[in-house]
Amino acid sequence: MRITFYIVSLFLGLGLISCENANRPHHGDQHGDNNSEPDTTILYPQEKHLANIKQLTFGGDNAEAYFSFDNTMIVFQAKNPEWNAPCDQIYVFPFADGNMGQEIPQLISEGIGRTTCSFFMPGDSTVLYASTRSGSDDCPPEPARRDDGKYVWPIYPDFDIYISDLRGNIVDTLVSGPGYDAEATVSPNGDKIVFTSDRSGDLELYICDIDGSNQQQITYELGYDGGAFFSPDGSQLIFRSSRPETDEEIKEYKDLLAEGLVKPTNMELYTCNIDGSNLKQLTNLGKANWAPFFHPSGKKVIFSSNHASKKGYEFNLYMINIDGTGLERITYDHIFDAFPMFSYDGKKLIFSSNRNNGGTRFTNLFIADWVE
Repeated sequence: MRITFYIVSLFLGLGLISCENANRPHHGDQHGDNNSEPDTTILYPQEKHLANIKQLTFGGDNAEAYFSFDNTMIVFQAKNPEWNAPCDQIYVFPFADGNMGQEIPQLISEGIGRTTCSFFMPGDSTVLYASTRSGSDDCPPEPARRDDGKYVWPIYPDFDIYISDLRGNIVDTLVSGPGYDAEATVSPNGDKIVFTSDRSGDLELYICDIDGSNQQQITYELGYDGGAFFSPDGSQLIFRSSRPETDEEIKEYKDLLAEGLVKPTNMELYTCNIDGSNLKQLTNLGKANWAPFFHPSGKKVIFSSNHASKKGYEFNLYMINIDGTGLERITYDHIFDAFPMFSYDGKKLIFSSNRNNGGTRFTNLFIADWVE
């Protein structure tokens, strides 16, 4: 998930995201050259696992859409001036009686601060999300362009995790305290929550009971551990992580973290049990691999990666077995596909993409039937 990422803001030549700190892709043109036509493609011929694809949003930056437990709704974050959302806010959309091309979906996050990483709670009557609302009603400032040219995400210390009903009323503060608490997702069993926090001095994964109690740190290696999701049986986690190794990389990571920043251009995927045991590196592809989600079988993982990109900012969805074999490309957009989630019944896939955006920088939501 999540920014959590805030959605990822890709930068020219490298590109990327966070719950994923979800910043949006930034690029000079839609196909990587100055002579390309505006993209009007919804489904590419090579995308054999997708059928009956449907575009759900039609402007702005939309990302991190996640299904309700009964598969009838999604909760997602959007940045859209036409919706009076100058920075990411949380919305709920019911498939049966909604059309986001004609009306603004239900706002969940009050329209204040910056929000990220929403997810349905058991029962589908409430959602959790992270917000900077405790610090200010205004959107927090984004990092200025750095003299050293580094592409960075902000780790806002005001992010806490809240629970809201479906009308936008805060009903509980789930996780709070000094520093960054965000990127939370819920176990399919409805009993546990995983989230990222910097309370230890590093960005680590924590797990807690569904009511926020019994918070326990489960990762300990230096690096940004985040965007975690549970396996279908609730026994494992898949997440993305940076792992600085050289003295130079370690210094850079620590220096940036001291500024409340992180550089997300090199990340690989890892799995572990929900208590942190049996930690394994799943990918070793290079560049940025993130936004992972388990296939309904629990034997594969779908994720976003730019490892095959010649220019760095082209992200597509890939599938890989949990033993690291059988890498398969799933999508073929020219710029950005990310934030995939399977419905709980395994019939649908929802994701964010720059496809069919008419030559703009809009990132929209798409849903498709999943074909094995």
